Amino acid sequence: MKNGYFITGTDTDVGKTWATVTLMHYFKQQGRTVAAMKPVASGCLWQNGQWQNADALLLQQHASLPLDYALINPYAYELPVSPHLAGVANPVDLNTVIERFNAMQTQAEVLLVEGAGGWYSPINAGQDNSDLAMALQLPVLLVVAIRLGCINHAKLTYRAIIASGLCCAGWLAVCNDAEVLLGQETVATIAAALPTPLWGVLPFQAVADFERLAREVRRLGTDELTG
Repeated sequence: MKNGYFITGTDTDVGKTWATVTLMHYFKQQGRTVAAMKPVASGCLWQNGQWQNADALLLQQHASLPLDYALINPYAYELPVSPHLAGVANPVDLNTVIERFNAMQTQAEVLLVEGAGGWYSPINAGQDNSDLAMALQLPVLLVVAIRLGCINHAKLTYRAIIASGLCCAGWLAVCNDAEVLLGQETVATIAAALPTPLWGVLPFQAVADFERLAREVRRLGTDELTG
C-alpha cells in the first residue's frame, strides 16, 4: 500500500480542505508526488458536464499530476446537506470509493483522502465517515478549528478514532477565526490532552497562501510523516 492519510475534522467547515492542500504542498516541498481525493461532497455546481465541488477542484488543482475529476470526487451531490440526504438517488458505495482510491494509489507517492464533515457524519443511510476511513485502512489526521468548544470536540473525536482501531497519526490546528480569544492557550490545552503529535498550527489567512501555510507544518522526519 502507498503512503497516505485520511483527513477528518471535529466538525464540518473546520478547515479540512485547507489542511489537505497545505499538506499537499508540504509533501511536494519534500520532493514527493502527491494527490488527494474527496470521495463524497455535497453542495456541488453543474459545470463541465458534471456536478463538481469547489473543494475537490482545489485538490485537483494542487496535485502533482493531472487527474480526472471522477477519480477525485466519485460522489458529488447538488444539495448542500448531509450526503445521506443529498445522495438518496445515488448513495455512496464504498466499493466504488475503494476502486477509485486504488487507481489513484498507483499514480502518486502520497495520497490524502479528505472526509466529508466530522468522524461520525453519515455518508449514506447506514455508514459514516468512520466506515469510509476503516475501509481504506489509512492512518488518520485530525483537523481542529481553534474556536470555542474545540477542546471537547477534539477529545471526543480523538477517542472515537482510537476506538475504531485506526491510528491517529497526529492533529493539525487551523486558526480560521481571526477574533478567537486565547487561541495559543487553546492549542496548548489540546496538545497536552491528545497523546498524538501536533503537526502544526495554521495561522488565520483571509486568502490562503498554501506555500506559506506548508511552512507551518512541523519538520517531522519523512518516515514519521508518511508511515
